[in-house]
Amino acid sequence: MKIVSCVLMSGLGIEIHETAFVTSTFRSLNTELSRDVYARLWSNSRTDELVKKYLNNVCEEEVSAHCLRNRFFLEEVERLKPAVVINFGSGFSMYPFLLDKSIINIEIDKEEIISYKEERVNEFQKNGELPDRIIHFIGVDFSKDYVGTLLEKIKRIKKNKTSFVLIEGVLFFLSRKDTDKLFDFFSMLQRKGDYIGSASFQKDLKKSKGFKKLLDFCNKEMVKTEASDWQTIEDDFYRTNKNYELLNHQDYFSLSEKYNNEVKLEKDLILNENFYILKKIV
Repeated sequence: MKIVSCVLMSGLGIEIHETAFVTSTFRSLNTELSRDVYARLWSNSRTDELVKKYLNNVCEEEVSAHCLRNRFFLEEVERLKPAVVINFGSGFSMYPFLLDKSIINIEIDKEEIISYKEERVNEFQKNGELPDRIIHFIGVDFSKDYVGTLLEKIKRIKKNKTSFVLIEGVLFFLSRKDTDKLFDFFSMLQRKGDYIGSASFQKDLKKSKGFKKLLDFCNKEMVKTEASDWQTIEDDFYRTNKNYELLNHQDYFSLSEKYNNEVKLEKDLILNENFYILKKIV
């Protein structure tokens, strides 16, 4: 999610769990497209104001972009039928409640986000607003050496079951070194035939008017940032991974065509995100 990192560093008194509402708000604004009928549960007035300002100043098609991303990964998981879905940087996504109840869900994010999400999910379930699901919440401090401990925790839950690792709205904020570390971690965690769903941006994005608007918005409203602060990833990163093969590659425009979403702005004004499905081959 493009806006989260800016808010977290802003020092404007916006709490971390509030920023994670933004993507859910986008998804709630067109549930026919996103298929996320539960995103509305995270709605609040502060986020609504931030979202309105963002859409007016950066890109109004971010609603459709986030809805399409949710729709794509949701339907890929439904099609591939893994026993376990492992969501890295899960935020307030609602995949567990949109998927079959037999699926084991592992939600991973920063400790403060995960603890808040778990508390609220329990409340929603108690009130009958969410169905029961098998969910394991794991909070992680990614600034520390997390690999050994996290690997053990996930393997204890996953065992030898098939899995789908989802990482969306995260790689834009990481270094390439940390990204390589994550994908090596996924390879250690998964067995042959397992899947990864990944979302990222390509280098050309930084030349676009849409990206310049994003930078201006962050610099004026939140925190000073430069183009070099954001990671972009080319197709070759996915195509040449020795442990995985690339099965499917989509972007905002191809998914808009697939799901009959009207693209209203010219291409240069849209923050075009790319989506990849990988299959483990070794």
